[in-house]
Amino acid sequence: MKDKVKVYIEKCRDNAIVPAYANHGDAGMDVYAAENTIIEPGATVLVPTGLKVAIPEGFEIQVRPRSGISYRTKLRLSNSPGTIDSGYRDEIGIIMSNVSRLETAGEKKTLEKGNGGEGTYEIYRGDRIAQFVLARVPIIEFEETGDVADIGNNRGGGFGSTGHK
Repeated sequence: MKDKVKVYIEKCRDNAIVPAYANHGDAGMDVYAAENTIIEPGATVLVPTGLKVAIPEGFEIQVRPRSGISYRTKLRLSNSPGTIDSGYRDEIGIIMSNVSRLETAGEKKTLEKGNGGEGTYEIYRGDRIAQFVLARVPIIEFEETGDVADIGNNRGGGFGSTGHK
């Protein structure tokens, strides 16, 4: 059984939807758009959720993409995962970018299945646009040392050092 942590939530827009788990045992809760938003190719916008939260100290809410949106559309969360700190009390907005390179003629794309690809997207109020994951955040206590390679196991290399498979 999962631990339960109380997070207080306030609807700051009448049409806001409180996030919810889609299935028992899910790590992420679906987050909904609070208003219609147009995202042109190459644009980055802040999609309002209509929600404010009070997160207990020692926790954060991570804002992560929904896999279906990433797979079926050209929409991406720009700072993924985003962090909502325990001291933040303003409205939560989801930073979304349309990585389409060209505009297509015709109607706007939506998040509905099968309507992805290049072009302008329209997010509708009530669309599931991201997910929230609650995470513990331990406090870092730095201790200066002369050489970190002498502490623990140094695997060596980085930035592609394990090669291609």
